[in-house]
Amino acid sequence: MANALINTYNKVHDVLDYTRQMDGLAPLLLRLYLAPVLMQAGYNKLSHFDDTVAWFGNAEWGLGLPMPEVMAALAAGTELFGGLALIIGFATRWISIPLMITMLVAAFSVHWENGWLAIADASSWLANDRVMESVDRLNAAKEILRENGNYNWLTGRGSVVILNNGIEFAITYFIMLLSLFFVGGGRYFSVDYWLAKKFRPQAVES
Repeated sequence: MANALINTYNKVHDVLDYTRQMDGLAPLLLRLYLAPVLMQAGYNKLSHFDDTVAWFGNAEWGLGLPMPEVMAALAAGTELFGGLALIIGFATRWISIPLMITMLVAAFSVHWENGWLAIADASSWLANDRVMESVDRLNAAKEILRENGNYNWLTGRGSVVILNNGIEFAITYFIMLLSLFFVGGGRYFSVDYWLAKKFRPQAVES
């Protein structure tokens, strides 16, 4: 009986192993998901560079970082050009490092005090006092909209919510980038793969 189960187990895994020929799809999808998010963030910082520098440097209502011009340029450039590199899968593991650092800085210097949730959801077991307190604000906002606007039209594309601005997105992007750091750009669908195939064939075959 045990041998039959082991044989069945091995046969199933043999079938599953055939899918490894397309294992480049997973990093491709990660790259294509992350790229527009990062590029938009970088573009927004560059488009409003003076405001970004002011926010990076001001200790009272911003981040209070040293050399805000340099830090803003590095953050914006990393996101914009890092996103471009991810699209084509070029230097994927290399570019993942500064992008991960950017996500950690964002998570712990901007979003940390807001907790985990990006959107305030009082029903979540991850809701903190800030999220629970937002319930009254959300109900008040909805009441104002019902009394003074076409509520059905206003909510026709989705419910009204309160942005909690927690670390959820930044940490999620960090985990995705960490995965890319370990697996690289992926087989077939990245410039990295074809460069390695030409200049580091032993690494591709191993």
